[in-house]
Amino acid sequence: MPIYEFRCHKCGHRFEKLCTMGENGANMQCPACSAQAPQRVMSGFCKKGSNDPFTGGSSGGGGGCSTCSSSNCSTCGH
Repeated sequence: MPIYEFRCHKCGHRFEKLCTMGENGANMQCPACSAQAPQRVMSGFCKKGSNDPFTGGSSGGGGGCSTCSSSNCSTCGH
């Protein structure tokens, strides 16, 4: 079963969910505001050397987006 990423059209909350193959979010609701049918979004991936313990790399300087200092954009919601 794949893990898909969703974004709520009402509050903008992003979350991941373990789903059956091909789940589009039509029968789901946002865990933050309970709005129906969150939109499935394209998930990013972690490149080797991005301070991720699973890939064994360390780039030394934040990776992430330009709006935060985190190396993990799921932390800031982008």
